[in-house]
Amino acid sequence: MYRFAPSPTGDMHIGNLRAALFNYICSKQENTDFILRIEDTDKARNIEGKEEEIKELLKLFGIEWQHFYIQSENLKFHRQMALKLLSEKKAFACFCTEEELARKKEEAKKKGIAYSYDGTCENLSDAAVLNNEKPFVIRIKRPQKTIRFSDFIKGELSFEPQNLDSFVIMRADKTPTYNFACAIDDMLENITCIIRGEDHTSNTPKQEHIRQSLGYEQKMSYAHLPIILNESGVKMSKREAHSSVKWLLENGILPEAIINYLIMLGNKTPCEIFTLEEALSWFELKKISKAPARFDLKKLLQINREHIKKLSDERLNSLLGFEKDLSALAKFYTQEASTLNEIKEKLKQIFTPKDFKEFKNECELLKAILKDYNREESYEDFKKNLMQKTGLKGKNFFMPLRLVLTGKTHGPELSDLYPLIKPFINDLARI
Repeated sequence: MYRFAPSPTGDMHIGNLRAALFNYICSKQENTDFILRIEDTDKARNIEGKEEEIKELLKLFGIEWQHFYIQSENLKFHRQMALKLLSEKKAFACFCTEEELARKKEEAKKKGIAYSYDGTCENLSDAAVLNNEKPFVIRIKRPQKTIRFSDFIKGELSFEPQNLDSFVIMRADKTPTYNFACAIDDMLENITCIIRGEDHTSNTPKQEHIRQSLGYEQKMSYAHLPIILNESGVKMSKREAHSSVKWLLENGILPEAIINYLIMLGNKTPCEIFTLEEALSWFELKKISKAPARFDLKKLLQINREHIKKLSDERLNSLLGFEKDLSALAKFYTQEASTLNEIKEKLKQIFTPKDFKEFKNECELLKAILKDYNREESYEDFKKNLMQKTGLKGKNFFMPLRLVLTGKTHGPELSDLYPLIKPFINDLARI
């Protein structure tokens, strides 16, 4: 069983989507169910509407789920599991205040040692706990033995007990911390493999410890995906525009291209251009590089051009939003445009009224002839006939002709463009 567990606290970034894709692919390959779980327990940071946005984005990328959970709806189970750990003396109530803990952390810092909870409340008697009216958190006792787990990318990992704290599992308001809620939910939902970013590597031993303390014996495997670096080689920040999936889509990059690029990022793939469906036959987690992958927007744009060329005429016309069939013309313009937005702008220049500031008289002369022109001839015949009828030649012919047809004085070779724009020449002359 695989899962994708985003928080509704901001825009989905490419690291999130990459994890979702890999979990989805593995679930399809193994013919197991795929879970979408919204981790909404951080109420202060939740953004209204993000849950639906996550769902819509996943659907847009062809990622389907068989089960859907809202983490906060599992609160009763989180509390039951915390009580079980308390009753078995595997967890304890901690009454230490934030001020007391802050002071101890500062003292450890001055001594140059790593802070860990000192066990102040760990051995309080039941009576001392019952008679204490201060608010408290619940801490799980640190493990007594090494925590080991297997990672498809990093290999076998182990964490020694002294490197794990007696960490908080339930806050004073009786809501679970991230690690506790996540560990319990993965246990309840029978997750067997977790694929997520390597920034979660330090969370994994804590979650393993929680489940082991509850007597859960189902083996869990992991894949912690290396971080994504920006073009400068620094960890990509959520504040960088092109880390946002929504930004990429709004800027005319196809879902197919984003999928292609994210699967290829830091991976050995048998070919450069492929679909999600094709990747299902050869994708392997073990082939993901251990090293961080560098995001290259230029490479993504090149892949996007190739996927635009692969679109059906019907879908491309729908995405462009023009009433004419401009699919062939749009694909032609991928030689100088990389996104749908850029292509739309090129086509808009062609099919909107033009203000001829240069070669005004020549343009009007050409338009007058082209309004009722026979469009069945070759480019060479078209050119010769127009030159003969207008008396124009050289720069005074080609520049205004290009202006009339495309709205620009420079661009692709007219001989290449002519067969595609020929069906619209009469209309263009009337604009």
